[in-house]
Amino acid sequence: MKLYIPLILGTGREGRYSEKAVNFVLGEIRKRPEIETELIDVRDYRLTATDNTETSPTAKKFEEKVLKADGFIIVSPEYNHSYPGELKMMLDMLFEQYAKKPVAICGVSAGMLGGVRMVEQLRLVMIEFHMVPIHNAVYFSSVKSLFDDNGVIKDQSYGLKVQKLLDELVWYAEALKKARNKN
Repeated sequence: MKLYIPLILGTGREGRYSEKAVNFVLGEIRKRPEIETELIDVRDYRLTATDNTETSPTAKKFEEKVLKADGFIIVSPEYNHSYPGELKMMLDMLFEQYAKKPVAICGVSAGMLGGVRMVEQLRLVMIEFHMVPIHNAVYFSSVKSLFDDNGVIKDQSYGLKVQKLLDELVWYAEALKKARNKN
């Protein structure tokens, strides 16, 4: 049986470079026959600050995907040394539904560090959700020049980086799914 591992795009900004990175990761996931995936875009789950997330139809739609998921991959840019607020708002719609599921994080940045500070901060949030952030991460550095005008990645080493991330994520997803099903 396939593992359901959705891919979350963590920014809704117009002209987002993270879209090129998430499309690349999506292509790499589709090479893996053991994974079923779909793209979850924060643009589709926006809330106002006053929404009651417990009763929101948006939260219910997101909850269905989270409950089904065996793990997650988040691709997000680093904004001001952190992750986008709209990603935080989307994730905060739920809590216990994330428990005991692995998560991989890919950082995106126009700079040379590839979103490393965002990845580290987001890992702390994932731990609070009782998730298991995996060790491997992919850092899409200098994203403005990393992809060509058609969105094709110029550095082919990223394929190996994403596959290594997927290897670890699949291992944890399988192990944790067994453990969750025992309870």
